Amino acid sequence: MSKLIHALMLSSSRAGNEAYLQHAIPFIKQHLGNITEVLFIPFAGVSVNWDEYTLKVQHALPDYQIKGIHQFADASQAIASAQAILVGGGNTFNLLNELYKQALLAPLKKHLFEGTPYVGWSAGSNICGNSIRTTNDMPIVQPPSFEALSLVPFQLNPHYTDYQPPGHNGETRAQRIEEFCILNPSMPVIGIREGTALLLQDGKLELQGNLEGVVFKGKSQTIIKLGQDLSDYL
Repeated sequence: MSKLIHALMLSSSRAGNEAYLQHAIPFIKQHLGNITEVLFIPFAGVSVNWDEYTLKVQHALPDYQIKGIHQFADASQAIASAQAILVGGGNTFNLLNELYKQALLAPLKKHLFEGTPYVGWSAGSNICGNSIRTTNDMPIVQPPSFEALSLVPFQLNPHYTDYQPPGHNGETRAQRIEEFCILNPSMPVIGIREGTALLLQDGKLELQGNLEGVVFKGKSQTIIKLGQDLSDYL
């Protein structure tokens, strides 16, 4: 795992009833430092068009100049020259499919492994893992592969929750992840709750926010404490 990778993997765009990306602003500002121009990848947006999505993020992050990758004639060159990459939530399958369809996964991965800061939330965090096989989304399209950016060598489950509605008889989130672990016993899955984030910086991985996370591996579940050094998972 390259020590040059600087990735902020947010669980969600909202925490509770807060405004869009409000809870994430302190995380983003700390992560990006003096960078103010950011390339936004809106491909996870399905029910919102990409221009509207980009504008929504711009309104939420007024201290940054947000440009949508779809607005460039050469998307690959836009990635190569970006000071930072921002990837929004929505449908993970559509996001990854577009990256494959436009042949952007390889240049994106190359630029990030060279040290360009990355910020993603929800689907944008899902693609940071080994694959998108532990996303909560429906496979509304079929990407050529489930393999993703592999910025971290494990699986992510953003929006992780223990909640089960009264009277609901379907599987819990933990049970669904356990199914994955039965078939993939050596691959960890890190569940991050809304309002929290995983930060990978200078070869160190830690959980940020105000709620604990959980690591699933094989038949075990381990609680992640806030600020805990998770670098053993890299």
